[in-house]
Amino acid sequence: MTGTDTATALERATLDKAARENFPVAPFFLPRAWRTDLMAVYGFARLVDDIGDGDLASGGADARALGVPPERADDRLALLDAFEADLRRVFDGTPHHPLLRRLQPTVRRRGLTPEPFLGLIAANRQDQLVTRYETYDDLRAYCELSANPVGRLVLAVTGTETPERIRRSDAVCTGLQIVEHLQDVAEDLGRDRIYLPAQDMKRFHVQESDLAAPSAGASVRALVAFEARRAHDLLNEGAPLVGSVHGRLKLLLAGFVAGGKAAVRAIAAADFDVLPGPPKPGKLQLLREAGTTLRGEG
Repeated sequence: MTGTDTATALERATLDKAARENFPVAPFFLPRAWRTDLMAVYGFARLVDDIGDGDLASGGADARALGVPPERADDRLALLDAFEADLRRVFDGTPHHPLLRRLQPTVRRRGLTPEPFLGLIAANRQDQLVTRYETYDDLRAYCELSANPVGRLVLAVTGTETPERIRRSDAVCTGLQIVEHLQDVAEDLGRDRIYLPAQDMKRFHVQESDLAAPSAGASVRALVAFEARRAHDLLNEGAPLVGSVHGRLKLLLAGFVAGGKAAVRAIAAADFDVLPGPPKPGKLQLLREAGTTLRGEG
């Protein structure tokens, strides 16, 4: 396989995951230029998450592209360090990884800064070192790195960022992250990660062993319901973001908010039992939530 073929395969393996995301990445109704740039941002975000989760394609092509030697190709921290170094080349040189080369024109065209990208890398580095969160505030601080930069990048790509929109976007993104954590309790536990705050687990008399059960008992369901309400409140806090923009961007942002609210409803419909697998909303529920969000209703 030639270098060009390898680069194309690396890009395709990552970008193909866009179709399987909970929420739309760059839907068809957006202007082509926006879709191109949002997919470049998505490629970065997806790859850094795959590094942090140990989900890179087999064969070590990503490690080679980043200049990580074969004997360290499974060292996530080494890969993240190399990825950060390559990200910095996006801003002051020529990056090595094909997905970062794809990102470079977007960065220049939209005047993007390194900070949100560095936040996503820092979140994945934190995942290697921190597997439990004592308080809700601790979890919120993690979401500031793992989720909020994505919304800020969407606003930057579309040229619509203002301090108030950023604040609302942060609320939406943190809410979406908490919803995803609730959907993935069992999967995260399999990675030895728990994103339910320890203080809340104690309050609801939930032990870590309770999260490994085939289905949730009453205490776990009560805990999940409590965290789901928090996520829903954050989505409500951020929802005015949708009404602050116009046109096709309004549809995109409504989709994000509606996707989160529909996921909360799906969790509630499962009686807050997330342990057998992630409760997912159907398309009809998503459309209903999107309509409600666009009308500015709660």
